[in-house]
Amino acid sequence: MDKYRIDSHKLMFHTSRVNDWLNGKPIYPIYIEVSPSGSCNHRCTYCGLDFMKYRPKFLETGVFKKRLVEMGKCGVKSIMYAGEGEPFLHKDMAEITKATKKAGIDVAFTTNGALFNKGLAENILPYASWIKVSINAGKPATYKKIHRSPSGDFERVFENMSYAAELRDKKGYNCTLGMQLVLLPQNSGEVELLAEKAKEIGMDYLVVKPYSQHPQSKTRIFKDIKYSKYYDMADSLSRYNDKNFHIVFRIHAMQKWDGADKSYKHCLALPFWSYIDSDGNVWACSIYLTDKKFMIGNIYKDSFGQIYKSDKYKKLINRAGKALDTSKCRVNCRMDEINRYLWELKNPSEHVNFI
Repeated sequence: MDKYRIDSHKLMFHTSRVNDWLNGKPIYPIYIEVSPSGSCNHRCTYCGLDFMKYRPKFLETGVFKKRLVEMGKCGVKSIMYAGEGEPFLHKDMAEITKATKKAGIDVAFTTNGALFNKGLAENILPYASWIKVSINAGKPATYKKIHRSPSGDFERVFENMSYAAELRDKKGYNCTLGMQLVLLPQNSGEVELLAEKAKEIGMDYLVVKPYSQHPQSKTRIFKDIKYSKYYDMADSLSRYNDKNFHIVFRIHAMQKWDGADKSYKHCLALPFWSYIDSDGNVWACSIYLTDKKFMIGNIYKDSFGQIYKSDKYKKLINRAGKALDTSKCRVNCRMDEINRYLWELKNPSEHVNFI
């Protein structure tokens, strides 16, 4: 049960943008991931962006709000605030959330939830489409070891999200609230316990996903995990599903991690998404953060339109679609399913007219 298509993709709902791309027209991204904060209050053992060094950098609110207006006019549909740091460390996150929605852009968050207090919930829930909390254990001691977090954060997250769920339901806000666990040997025995807790406090779902090694990450201890022994967990977790709560057990992503082949050779997905880091740098791909060839501009220097009309961006997109070796990319990259879809559109199999 995956009504949000978390283990798939949603590009087929944007046929006009895809059609423009197929016809060689320049397009703006549909989705952007933004890191409002470079620092983080946790140091998770599996963190893929540890190479970004958790720097105390924050997007300048005034400039970013101007760029949000430009993004909305250019046709950006959604922004997820997450990235290399914890978004709620940014002091103006509520103000930025409102500005994002005002610009006509849907808003979402991936957060560890420890800082999502009552004040933030009251000011953000009316505007957000969804908030997903990364919580990687069912017990406080395991949580502290994996998140390398301050004492009490496990309980604090549940207090915060319980309040958020109560407020959402009381006010009738249309904000989906979920939790996500990266399945590791250290927490594999606590998934059902976490499911019980998440359901009890009114979450809409719990995602159980595989680890994915970032090529630049300093962390290498989980690179050889195999998930085949966990596949049966999907059946035991299904008993928690009902009309108000469901488990998204990402077995498809696990199978890809365990060795399923990619169906595409190069990256066609870059025109549809982008990444903005806490320095305001705009990247065509988050796998290549720190590689200046993939940095296409900076929001403090250029408008959003100027960045996406630049020769550097056009040349990069062309090169990625014809020559970028995706065998070196991250397994289960955020754009993996979209690349599979686009590659098939560009390279259709035989007999496609027999629908």
